[in-house]
Amino acid sequence: MMLCRFREALVDSQRAVRLDDCFMKGHLREGKCHLSLGNAMAASRCFQKVLELEPSNSQAQQEHKNATAVLEYERMAELDFEKRDFRKVVYSMDKALGLASTCHRFKILKAECLALLGRYLEAQSVASDILRMDSTNGDALYVRGLCLYYEDCIDKAVQFFVQALRMAPDHEKSRLACRNAKALKAKKEEGNKVFKDSNFEAAYRLYSEALAIDPNNIKTNAKLYCNRGTVGAKLNKPDQAIEDCTSAIKLDDTYIKAYLRRAQCYMDIEQYEEAVRDYEKVYQTEKTKEHKHLLKTAQLELKKSKRKDYYKVLGVGKNATEDEIKKAYRKRALMHHPDRHSAATPEVQKEEEKKFKEMGEAFTVLSDPKKKTRYDCGHDLEDDSNNMGDFNANNIFKTFFGGPAGGFSFESNQNQAPGNVFFQFG
Repeated sequence: MMLCRFREALVDSQRAVRLDDCFMKGHLREGKCHLSLGNAMAASRCFQKVLELEPSNSQAQQEHKNATAVLEYERMAELDFEKRDFRKVVYSMDKALGLASTCHRFKILKAECLALLGRYLEAQSVASDILRMDSTNGDALYVRGLCLYYEDCIDKAVQFFVQALRMAPDHEKSRLACRNAKALKAKKEEGNKVFKDSNFEAAYRLYSEALAIDPNNIKTNAKLYCNRGTVGAKLNKPDQAIEDCTSAIKLDDTYIKAYLRRAQCYMDIEQYEEAVRDYEKVYQTEKTKEHKHLLKTAQLELKKSKRKDYYKVLGVGKNATEDEIKKAYRKRALMHHPDRHSAATPEVQKEEEKKFKEMGEAFTVLSDPKKKTRYDCGHDLEDDSNNMGDFNANNIFKTFFGGPAGGFSFESNQNQAPGNVFFQFG
């Protein structure tokens, strides 16, 4: 016992009490060996035997209490494990190991729960300590495999599960983990293959099937969610893609690829503030030139989004040609010209006049290559030497249509306020 070789000490103590059933020291030592090895029930019987021989034996009384405490910690751990409250299991096992320091069973349960909590280094340390003493311990091999499996080292994990099954062919946890690991790897690889072949619907289905295999595999599932988010973006489902990337980030908040994918989706749907936030997170983590460029681009788009969007005002895309811009202006300027709404309510007239002026602003900028370039680059056009405040929407309209050749005529009304134009449709 002084050498902590409790199994050998247990055998010797049992021989001693077989020779003399009233040998209290022998029963005490047998009970202590059982307790150190985690056999609390057997230990309790030994201490009870001592108390039958000597009811006032204080050492036996204390050790009996210890054995009872260990049984209670075991019971609590079993219930908490079923509830998947792994932190409480670790707590109970720490308490139990304080009284049963060499119990491999308690150490393995603690290590398994540490792995399920994502505390892989601690779990591996416990399992490795046991394997150094007993390289054939199937439970310890299982825990080592479990840590690798949850760290997305699936091939290495399978090797440990297979080895555990060689040592203990009935080890059900290793069998299930091995099957899940192989299935997860196969589904993920199949999904990657069809994605490369641009079969996005099939890729989405396969990634979804892979995600259903093991909800506990946080690292692999984070990658699967991100992969499925990429597929969602390819399928032109940005909201779905954002949701998947968010799920990936919830599982692994250090996953840069998921932040980048989500930020790009935000850019695609013009949610620039969210995109900037994600790119800032990425750049804070990895200060590369590429990430800085992505952040600057998002910040520029955010700045531009807070100005009037002249492309939206005219209803054209950002790559619209000069002819497309002119056609759009022609159509909308006619639609919103104040004289067309002279019979409307004052509120409607005011709104249409506002829209008409915005059309003029938009056309003035987008039809001028220099102003358009400055606008596209995010410069403040109000500081341009050609002050936008001096432009007259009616003059632009009159200049653009150029009189009766447009299919309608303009007549200046001398009694009207300056800048007002009367037009007749032909």
